[in-house]
Amino acid sequence: MNQTQPVKIYKPTPEEIQQAKSWPSWSKEVSVFDWYYSSTEKFYVVEGEVEVTLEDGTKINISAGDMVIFSQGVKCRWNVKKPIFKHYTFI
Repeated sequence: MNQTQPVKIYKPTPEEIQQAKSWPSWSKEVSVFDWYYSSTEKFYVVEGEVEVTLEDGTKINISAGDMVIFSQGVKCRWNVKKPIFKHYTFI
């Protein structure tokens, strides 16, 4: 990915979901926090809902069933609206 697309969100295939289930997991309660991606991260959201605000003010909604890729170097603010549970990996 390049600078024009710091975040990619798509609906994964059943095979991708199965693969994601072998990745480490992470969960977070309803909260707001700043985050910096020092590496490119790919994750599959099992449950929850998040609104992410990028540095330029762009708001991105992420919810259960989404596969998401955040590019290395992205700075953002996470607003966890419903407790989130995801499987993640670094690519």
